[in-house]
Amino acid sequence: MIFDTHAHYDDKRFFGEEMNVTRDELLVLLFETSVCGILNCATCIENFEQTLDLSHRYANVYAALGIHPSDCYRYESMPDALAALENALDNNDVRALGEIGLDYHYDFSPRDKQREYFDAQLRIAEKAGIPAVIHDRDAHGDVFEFIRNFKGTAIIHSCSESAETVRQLCKKGHYVSFSGSVTFKNAHSVREAAAAVPDELLLVETDCPYMAPVPFRGKLNHSGYIKYIVDCLAEVRGATPEHIERITEQNAKRLFKVG
Repeated sequence: MIFDTHAHYDDKRFFGEEMNVTRDELLVLLFETSVCGILNCATCIENFEQTLDLSHRYANVYAALGIHPSDCYRYESMPDALAALENALDNNDVRALGEIGLDYHYDFSPRDKQREYFDAQLRIAEKAGIPAVIHDRDAHGDVFEFIRNFKGTAIIHSCSESAETVRQLCKKGHYVSFSGSVTFKNAHSVREAAAAVPDELLLVETDCPYMAPVPFRGKLNHSGYIKYIVDCLAEVRGATPEHIERITEQNAKRLFKVG
């Protein structure tokens, strides 16, 4: 059984024409067959409630709440937005803060605003004593500087960092998670990074409904496809899929404090 450490089952694609079953039917099937846990990650205040509802309805779904860098433009008052986040964190099903970070690829939000929200939310994670789920798109240098000063535990989501950066992050006790991108044909640097993570800090995720692994690239993704990521990590690391399943499950349960 595999622990999917990053998913978005509140996403509208799980209610669209691509689905041949309902989202709830899919989740029930996944927990019966292949998945032991899911961390569902909210990206804005507007979907906190949906993410918390999922965690209340399913014993093996846990919540991460945060304001994504591409969504912080939505809020005129940063103090009000952060107050809403802190208030929502006061829930037993919340096991992480995220996803948060920087996105210099799309630049939907001004970069100075992204950095302000990132810094403030890292401080909130420190105060709350929960890990921070980090989004990094074309912002490696700035993200590394923020994490370097972070006193809590970070999860590098859908890792795109270099192997050397990963080694430095792992020395500080941060976790590194790999998504379907590690299976892509030209993802040589991602696979090098995957080989550099110590067993005790490795995580696996789908980032569904996005980032479907090969051979499903471009299609709607879900946690049932995580086995293809596990298989790729096993090959890259010279291990068995069973070993990758076991250590990533143990790591996720330890990190999120679940049984």
